[in-house]
Amino acid sequence: MNQQRICVITDTGTDTPADFCAKHDVRVVPLRVNYSDGSSYESGVDITTDEIVARFGQEVPKTSLPSPERIADAFAQAKADGYVAAVFVSISSGLSATCETARMVARTMEDFPVAVVDTRSIGVAAGLVVMEAVRQIEAGVPFSSLPVMLEITAKSTSVFFAVRELSFLRAGGRISEAAFRLGSVLNIKPVFTCDEEGHYAVRKKARGWGRALDAEVALIEELARKYPKVRLAISCTGACADAYPELEAKLRRQIDNAVEIVRSDISPALLVHTGPELIGLAVQGL
Repeated sequence: MNQQRICVITDTGTDTPADFCAKHDVRVVPLRVNYSDGSSYESGVDITTDEIVARFGQEVPKTSLPSPERIADAFAQAKADGYVAAVFVSISSGLSATCETARMVARTMEDFPVAVVDTRSIGVAAGLVVMEAVRQIEAGVPFSSLPVMLEITAKSTSVFFAVRELSFLRAGGRISEAAFRLGSVLNIKPVFTCDEEGHYAVRKKARGWGRALDAEVALIEELARKYPKVRLAISCTGACADAYPELEAKLRRQIDNAVEIVRSDISPALLVHTGPELIGLAVQGL
């Protein structure tokens, strides 16, 4: 129970499971999805992943960070609701300006301290950091200690993901034209991660989709061996949702020190950059 009255706030780029957010009153500030006709939507609020996929044939939209006003409103609402401080856990600063914008807004808050935590990650791996922030607050970790504690948590949390179609990463400038052409011709599926600076990096290359997923599991298993206990997560787009049971069973067979396996779907804003078929795995050392 959050007896300290410290609010946890995040953005939709962390893919924190919706049921966890509801149970622990985690406030979520949405990234935006923007189309060339001038229409703009809040990810997960007034546009869904299915609606984005349905429009992919006409246009792959762009994304943008939440406005400073939207972030400020979240802070002000938390204060009005009786919270005395907040922790904002952000998608990687290497992938979005959300983190820096939150820091800028936090400096303007009066009588309401806000600590901003850069996960240097994305998707459900960043969501695992959000979940750990809640656990630490409910365990009584004082506000002044949370930034350092969560920095350690972020460094012990890693993500690996693969996409079936590389054209969306190419369109977003995440991979080069040469890498796209080579991967498409040879059926090479890169397994991506976030490096120490929070930028996308290719961790491994596999020939074919099935081998890419096997490579993800192997990478998770390798990192899990470094810790006495780990928390794992699986995140899939809707088109790949039937992979959840098989992946969870495989992780349980191969990683015997996992205390929990979290499932979370991909948010609309992240799907814009990855396409309709993505499977990601995350590991958090405890």
